[in-house]
Amino acid sequence: MHKEPAFNHGQAPRTAVLFCNLGTPDAPTSSAVRRYLGEFLWDARVVEIPRPVWWLILHGIILRTRPAKSAAKYASIWTADGSPLKVWTDKQANLLRGHLGNRGHHISVRYAMRYGSTSIGSQLDALKAEGATRVLILPAYPQYSATTTASVFDAVYTWAAKTRLVPELRFVNQYHDHPGYIAALAGRIKAHWQAFGRINGPQEHLVMSFHGVPERTLHLGDPYHCQAHKTARLLAEHLSLRKDQYTVTFQSRLGRAKWLQPYTEPSLIAMAQKGLQRVDVVCPGFNCDGLETLEEINIEAREAFLHAGGKVFHHIAGLNDSQLWINALVDVAEQHLAGWDTKTAPDEAALAASRAAARALGAKA
Repeated sequence: MHKEPAFNHGQAPRTAVLFCNLGTPDAPTSSAVRRYLGEFLWDARVVEIPRPVWWLILHGIILRTRPAKSAAKYASIWTADGSPLKVWTDKQANLLRGHLGNRGHHISVRYAMRYGSTSIGSQLDALKAEGATRVLILPAYPQYSATTTASVFDAVYTWAAKTRLVPELRFVNQYHDHPGYIAALAGRIKAHWQAFGRINGPQEHLVMSFHGVPERTLHLGDPYHCQAHKTARLLAEHLSLRKDQYTVTFQSRLGRAKWLQPYTEPSLIAMAQKGLQRVDVVCPGFNCDGLETLEEINIEAREAFLHAGGKVFHHIAGLNDSQLWINALVDVAEQHLAGWDTKTAPDEAALAASRAAARALGAKA
């Protein structure tokens, strides 16, 4: 049982938001990537293969061959401040805290990663130590999938199972069709078009690339495929695009199983081979730029499209610190915080007095 703060009688309710993203290696090295992949790929939500069989594949093949290749890919996008995903997640959490404060909310905000450092459990411990009695779990995934969103919830439940006094918990399942989120995506694309020209005519196309999941998850009831397509439809409507002006694809396949189709890179190659000259690629499911957007799309997919005969390839930046996106994130948080009093400032003096009284009673006992 992990150590947790002592209960203080009369403790005033305090609210917190935990903003949860996927995770990243601590460094672009083989050893760091091996540790990260070992945790990520062992999650039964991510890979639904019987554990004994998967253990042999993971440790006998994947963790022997993949870390060095992945480390080189991470190195190609690493910044002076570290992993782009971590940098943007941290910044979004800070902006969320500041904007909630500007709207009159007294709320703690921390970010956590499902895999790797800054774990969900450690951040929940920190929030409890700060006096949080109510926590909103806000995943960075707009579209719900058991492979991502539910895995975040699993980590929270695991922490709660080891905790004596569990805070009140709320969970945000999805916001794939939230008007503010759609407007933020549209704003990012419009800003790109203002700089490079709007796609116009049969030789130009917008590709909306979402992270892929195995096709079997769709048949088992996972709503991710449907929510991704709804996001794409709403975004296209917001941009006044015809159906022949954009394509929805899925990227980041793992293994030989059939995943959601069409696949992103093969689709781009086919487009180029048919004479398409320009593509603009946006990744609506990734709120923070990271390996999947900066390397897989902006390096690998770009090279594949141009090598196949395409002329112009644009990767449209993720939402990152877009003001429209931060506004939307605040709106989503406020919607799910409703009913909790977050606008009454905690009485820090009373809280300190109750803690001192509790310590005095403990000393006499």
